[in-house]
Amino acid sequence: MATTNGLTHLATFCGQCNCGCPELFVDPGAPEERRIVLTDDFGQRVQMSAGQFRDLVEQARAGRLGELLDAAAV
Repeated sequence: MATTNGLTHLATFCGQCNCGCPELFVDPGAPEERRIVLTDDFGQRVQMSAGQFRDLVEQARAGRLGELLDAAAV
């Protein structure tokens, strides 16, 4: 895993283009409640705890996020 600006890179989402795809990082120097960092292609950041991210992953595995997208017609 690469480290950039103190952030440890975990994943790139999409990666099929040069648009600055969303990325997932761990910030080991951040407070525990802000340690997981998700960036978008506009330079925005969402920070959350590992527990919050774990919940998001579990909901995705269970299909709940797909259901929400379908219901919103996105």
